[in-house]
Amino acid sequence: MDQVTVIADCAVATVDALGTEHARGHVVVRGNRIDAVGAGDPPEIPDARRVDGRGCLLTPGLVNTHHHLYQWITRGLATDHTLFEWLTTLYPVWAGIDEDAVRVAATGALAALARTGCTTTTDHHYVFPRDGGDPLAAEITAAAQVGLRFHPCRGSMDLGASAGGLPPDHLVESLDDILTASAAAITRWHDPSSDAMLRIALAPCSPFSVTADLLRESAALARATGVRLHTHLAETLDEQDYCAETFGCTPAQYMEQLGWFGSDVWYAHGVHLDDDAVGAMAATGTGVAHCPTSNARLGAGVARTADLVRAGVPVGLGVDGAASNEAGSMIEEPRHALLWARNRGGPRAMTVRTALELATMGGARVLGRAAEIGSIEVGKLADLALWRLDTAAHAGIEDPVTALVLGSAPPLVALLVNGREVVRDGEVRTVDTDVVAGEVARAQAALVAKAG
Repeated sequence: MDQVTVIADCAVATVDALGTEHARGHVVVRGNRIDAVGAGDPPEIPDARRVDGRGCLLTPGLVNTHHHLYQWITRGLATDHTLFEWLTTLYPVWAGIDEDAVRVAATGALAALARTGCTTTTDHHYVFPRDGGDPLAAEITAAAQVGLRFHPCRGSMDLGASAGGLPPDHLVESLDDILTASAAAITRWHDPSSDAMLRIALAPCSPFSVTADLLRESAALARATGVRLHTHLAETLDEQDYCAETFGCTPAQYMEQLGWFGSDVWYAHGVHLDDDAVGAMAATGTGVAHCPTSNARLGAGVARTADLVRAGVPVGLGVDGAASNEAGSMIEEPRHALLWARNRGGPRAMTVRTALELATMGGARVLGRAAEIGSIEVGKLADLALWRLDTAAHAGIEDPVTALVLGSAPPLVALLVNGREVVRDGEVRTVDTDVVAGEVARAQAALVAKAG
């Protein structure tokens, strides 16, 4: 018999299509799905586990649409660099990673995401040293251990510095090797079922680190096997200049020419998009993973998030790699998205509820999972975050959504992923975070020493 969990006496922000909210409500979880949602007291259910939600706000679990988990063991480096400077500084360090280092890094980064309300995360892993084992399998193992819903992207680079790309030659793979490994990852790992905990995407790294042939062939393979496509796009002016000089067009025009627009595609960043690109993305359902903290950390610019949302582009949020967002905190992203949007477009550019929607349903849409996660509705998967808002830091803020988005990051009372409790009272229950922290420190020291 499926376990039943009742979360009661809390404010509930469902983030459904009507924006339904309950000042005092309840949610019933049966197994891995939401069985009931409503105002007031829950139904009496014998033997149900009851979670006291007094003083709390229940939201859908947050959805992280862009990350580089391996970077958790290279935080704090190249802190005052532009993106291209940052990459060229860190490529030699990343060249030393192997599957064990990736497992350690991923476990640390995933635990940090869980503590900050994230229930579903992507990862874009594109560094595969020749003697590094199987980093993709390592991070998949880590995600299963921590307990998050996982959409890893089999990334790739095949355009080394000697051929006009940015990465060093020893970090790129051949086109044939990439396609073989990508097909194998899909066959081994991808789960298309509605309650999948693991789905694969294909993700050539960026216009300045891959060839046009890799982009075309990856798109063909992804569409033949029913998986999604992901890459970095229009992150910096350096990238814009590179594409103008190399391809004679903008980054978005280049990708459109190669068949990379569509409802199965999402781009990381999209900071420097013109009106034509925004219109084309809206018309085709092409999504964007907005990464406000990382964009600010690298000085990449302020994305046109309000314009993208207004145009109908699917927009989710992402923490990006930990080497350009050392906190790796998912709950910071809706706040930063709102602040950056208002800084660019004025005080009405984005509401607090739109910011929460981007972090939940927005991310679900970007990942093609809007029917399964992203809102609190009967029949959806039980991915839920319960936030404590009766603390001194939040006292006097009457609206709980405002308190969550604009106030200090609140304590996380509980995090349920697929109905399973992953966090309780701020502590990750699935891994020993003190042990993980020690492993992370040792792995970082070893990796930096190897590069030196």
